[in-house]
Amino acid sequence: MSERDSEANRFSARAARYARVGANVGGVAARMAGARLFGVEGRDASNAEALARALGGLKGPIMKVAQLVATIPDVVPPEYAAELQKLQSQAPPMGAAFVKRRMMAELGANWRQRFGEFDLKPAAAASLGQVHRATTPEGVPLACKLQYPDMESAVEADLAQLEVLFSLHRRMGAVIDTSEMVEEIGARVREELDYRREARHAALYRAILSDTPEVRVPALEPSLSTRRLLSMHWLEGSPILSHKQDGQAVRDRISTAMFKAWWRPFSHHGVIHGDPHLGNYTVFSEGGAPQGINLLDYGCIRIFPPSFVGGVVDLYRGLQQADDARVVHAYETWGFKGLDKELVDTLNIWARFIYGPLLEDRVRRIAEDVSPAEYGRKQAFQVHQALKKRGPVTVPREFVFMDRAAIGLGGVFLHLDAELNFHRLFEAEIEGFSVDGVAERQAKALAGAGL
Repeated sequence: MSERDSEANRFSARAARYARVGANVGGVAARMAGARLFGVEGRDASNAEALARALGGLKGPIMKVAQLVATIPDVVPPEYAAELQKLQSQAPPMGAAFVKRRMMAELGANWRQRFGEFDLKPAAAASLGQVHRATTPEGVPLACKLQYPDMESAVEADLAQLEVLFSLHRRMGAVIDTSEMVEEIGARVREELDYRREARHAALYRAILSDTPEVRVPALEPSLSTRRLLSMHWLEGSPILSHKQDGQAVRDRISTAMFKAWWRPFSHHGVIHGDPHLGNYTVFSEGGAPQGINLLDYGCIRIFPPSFVGGVVDLYRGLQQADDARVVHAYETWGFKGLDKELVDTLNIWARFIYGPLLEDRVRRIAEDVSPAEYGRKQAFQVHQALKKRGPVTVPREFVFMDRAAIGLGGVFLHLDAELNFHRLFEAEIEGFSVDGVAERQAKALAGAGL
């Protein structure tokens, strides 16, 4: 193993991580069991807070996993989701001495000479690494994302602990079999550790959004990037939530850009940006007015089989035209099993919620009288109650990030109080749609990005 990769999934680091995460999660699990876990007492808010506190002191993937779990409706009880969502940005930054050591490990002893400026204080801290502002020797502004040490070991240890959280939920009478979700979350979090892959994801998005001026994708600086360091051009922008008080036209313009940033790559190339965290977007301005969004993070990108995209369009058309056979065909395409009328009707509760705004040809809000945090929870509860009668249903793994991103996107529209004709925006994205067309464009784009 090369010196560069000496920390890859080291057993000693993994064992230490098991001990720390296991003690924290296990302590809460024991407390819940002691409080008669399977009764109401095991699900109260204080246990949820204790779990959030236990996870909050741990950097790294368990934070990422907790955030993921919190944003997928009905994977954990609502009181747990509410507490886990608070973990979003609590990772404390690493100090200057650490940064110097990490940079030397990635770029060599003379790393500092390869930059014009490099701010040792992070501009942002995330669950797997932190971002530093810098410039090239020519003065081009950069965002340098630097991974925390021993993250591969931490990921393997934390994913093992994820099963503890899911098994607790299953024993509380869960109606959704989470086994596929555990697999999917594991695969995506492992991908997020490889910044070379993230660089290819960014290149993919630059290509597929090159004709979409409302969405900007940062250029890469390959000579200053490694497996654990990603250097991209800094895109100036303001936080999305700082525009909540802007005029309706501005909020709708930002929301339209968000819609295109999400639906265009999916409908044309079968690719989605699976992380709806608001910190992954900023708003750029031109001529003194907000014009669109900067898409900043490419760790959590999901590439779908073209047939899956076909299922999304089939379900939309099936609901639109009351074509039950086409609706069933869509669910079959995605891999749902045992599709009797009762199960299809139950799945349609969720489908009508997600597709509702796309089916109505009028200007409207994404939802009425719902907070961004509550978006989708009522419908998830209805599905939960209906599924309870028939035993666990296995949700195909592709849905984890599809649902999560759709909920996150809806949350942005709620934050901005957008009023749009979502139907016409969606119809424009699927005009002339064919599965073969997606397959052809996807293959070409992936080859171009080296994926």
